[in-house]
Amino acid sequence: MCVRERERTRERERERERERERERERERERERERGGGGGGAERERERGSVRERERDRERGERERERERERERERERGRERERERERERERERGERGGGRGKKREVMRERELPC
Repeated sequence: MCVRERERTRERERERERERERERERERERERERGGGGGGAERERERGSVRERERDRERGERERERERERERERERGRERERERERERERERGERGGGRGKKREVMRERELPC
């Protein structure tokens, strides 16, 4: 029962919306027939809103591009840090790894020749 009522309510709402749209269309048609006395302002408003949407879209694209550039910069920084870490590892390996070297030398001394 409740589902059917909701469906009927939705259908009535859709019908009201269609009726409002038809009324708006009739109003626009009357404006056109009158020669567009007040229609110019509406057209200008529509044109303005189109320009506004275009500006918003471009602003969004620029913002996304800046964000991508920031992300690339962060990634380059992480890559540089990884490279420095690899370099440190290589240096440690060449020197024998710090404390481990001492243990190794002590072991060698303990072994009989």
